Parts: sequence; C-alpha cells; structure tokens
Amino acid sequence: MNQTNIKTVWNAFRRKPMAIIGTLMLGIIIFLAVFAPLIAPYNPYERVQVEPEDILAPPDANHLLGRDDAGKDVWSQLIYGARVSLIVGFTSAFVSMFIGTTVGMLAGYYGGKISNILMRFTDFLMVIPDLPLMLVIISVWGRGLWKIILVISVLYWTYTARLVRSQVLSIKERSFILRAKAIGASDLRIIIKHIFPQVMPIVLAETVLDVSSSIIAESTLSFLGLGDPTLVSWGMMLNFAFERAISRQAWWFLLPPGFAIVWVSLGLILMGTALEEIVNPRLKTHHLFDPRRMIALAGVRIPPKETEKDQTTIEAAS
Repeated sequence: MNQTNIKTVWNAFRRKPMAIIGTLMLGIIIFLAVFAPLIAPYNPYERVQVEPEDILAPPDANHLLGRDDAGKDVWSQLIYGARVSLIVGFTSAFVSMFIGTTVGMLAGYYGGKISNILMRFTDFLMVIPDLPLMLVIISVWGRGLWKIILVISVLYWTYTARLVRSQVLSIKERSFILRAKAIGASDLRIIIKHIFPQVMPIVLAETVLDVSSSIIAESTLSFLGLGDPTLVSWGMMLNFAFERAISRQAWWFLLPPGFAIVWVSLGLILMGTALEEIVNPRLKTHHLFDPRRMIALAGVRIPPKETEKDQTTIEAAS
C-alpha cells in the first residue's frame, strides 16, 4: 500500500464520525494502559494491610471505584488490567492476521490441490466451536498469558484466510499480474510485491475487528478461571466479582471491568467497520443502503425523479 493509498484511506477515515469516536475511545484506553504507573493511585500487585471493613468497601474519596474482596483499589486494577487485555488483543490479532493472510494468498494464487488442502483445513477449524476448543486446550496445556495468545491466534485466522483468498482470486487475473508473469517475475515476487499491497487494506480492516474478538476471548477465558492468575485483567476481575461480589451487591467491583470490555470492543468495532466500508466500497452497493431499491424489491413501482428541465416545464405550463 503506497503513500497515496494511505493518504486516501486516512482522508476518508477522518471524515467518518463513527471512526473518530472509535479512535477516541480506543485512544483513552491505550493512554491509561501506557501511563498506568503514573495514573493509578495504587499498585494492584503490592500487598496491602487489610482491615475487615476494607473488604468490598464502597467508593470513597481515596478509592473512586471502591475496593475488591482483598481490599485492593478497583480503579487501579482496572487501569492495569487494560495492559493485559490490549497485549492479548493486538498480539493475537496480528499473529492471526499473518497466518490468515499467508494461507489465503497461497490458496488463492496457486489454486488446485494446494488451495483444496488449505481451504479444507480452514473449513475444519471454522466448523469447530472456538470457545469449547479453547477451554480444552488451555485446560490440558496449562494457564499462562502467552499460551492464551497462541491459542487465540491459532483459532482466529480462518475468516481472514477466506477473505484474502477471495480477493487474490480476483487480483491474480488482472493485467498487471499477467504482465509480471510475462516478463519472468517469480511467484514469490508477484505475491509480495504485487498481490500483498492490494489485499493489505482489507486485511488491516479485518485485523482491527479481530483485536476486539481477541480481547473478548481472553476476558471469557479469564472469567471462566483459565486466565493467568498472576496478572490483573478485566476477565479475572469479573471472575472474582461473580464469585464474591454479587452476594454482597458490590456493584463497584462488578460493573467497571464489564463496562471497560464493552468500551474498548465498541471502539474497535466502530473503527473496523469504518475501515471496512472504505476499503471495500461494494458494501455500500447493497440494496439495503438504497431505500428506492428496497421498495423496488417489494414490487412497488417508483416514478423516476424529475429533472430540473422537467420541473421548469411544469412550472411554466402552470
């Protein structure tokens, strides 16, 4: 993707309100995660001296979101938990993007037996429910942050592979690819220099959406008790809150991590959807985007719009 394409995408991106809102929402979370030691009033990894009245204490001036079942500050845990969620989300998404893009380009470019083998394996992974398979793998393999990242990465590349393959099937038949083959360019050079830049924009849009899916997957695993117990994450906070806070009606321990997951996921979805509309204009040609076509599909005849000339004639006759 050359500089002109990047500038074009950026100009279109910044004109979309939902893209700007999503970027601001994600930017706030990234800012909190990067500067967590400076923003968080307490270090959630340090031991604290706890009195009985400190357990699940409600919010006050020193603890804006109250305390958890161990007497630790919930606001500080929320800020540090953003680090784990963002690391898992971005790392898993980029690894799955690499796997899916590689598989999709090889299957689309070479076709034949290579495409059949790769796509049948992709179909096999797509039909298996992700969550039960992740639960089995993590339960057998053991808990750990990088194990969770690897499991999510291995299971979340299938849609990207199919998307890239469909694009490559169209791109490889274009004239500039045929010219490259005619002058003796190798398959590797054609894939890297000519095909990859063409599919990169739509892959980036899909990657942004995959970040949201990866964050939700990590939070789900941690909520079910399969996360890294040595790290503070939003899913782990929800796990502890559901076990110990509901009976005490400690909403300040339960709601913040759930709201944080929804916040960052919504921001990423807004950004990804905007990017997908920009790099894939065919989404806008669907009949649901045109009310006249929707009515036409229902069998109602719509008179053509009057031109300015027709309107002038009508006004003069009257």
